[in-house]
Amino acid sequence: MTTPSSDTPDQFDQFDDEEAEQQLGATASGRKRLFSKELRCMMYGFGDDQNPYTESVDFLEDLVIEFITETTHKAMEVGRPGRVQVEDIIFLVRKDPRKYARVKDLLTMNEELKKARKAFDEVKYVEDQQ
Repeated sequence: MTTPSSDTPDQFDQFDDEEAEQQLGATASGRKRLFSKELRCMMYGFGDDQNPYTESVDFLEDLVIEFITETTHKAMEVGRPGRVQVEDIIFLVRKDPRKYARVKDLLTMNEELKKARKAFDEVKYVEDQQ
């Protein structure tokens, strides 16, 4: 049996720090993981294991962040310089039928939700007046 050296406690502290970062959702680069929970659920929904490898989730998140960043930069160049508007996103995805259909679905759903909230608020306002 070997006796612990003076640097052994430091090694344990290092692992504790890494474990704490993973639990908080931070990466080695210090960037916080924004979509880990959602990506895990999506991966499971598309047939992956219920608890996919963290490396797979991190890699997928890197791809998502890269896509969002590139699309945002392109959108800023398309319309009014330095601004992103819905029309700019629609313009960018117009030739991709799946993305275009999804954007249209989300915009339609957003409008329906706005109308439903407005109607609900009006009914609530009328009830409060009585």
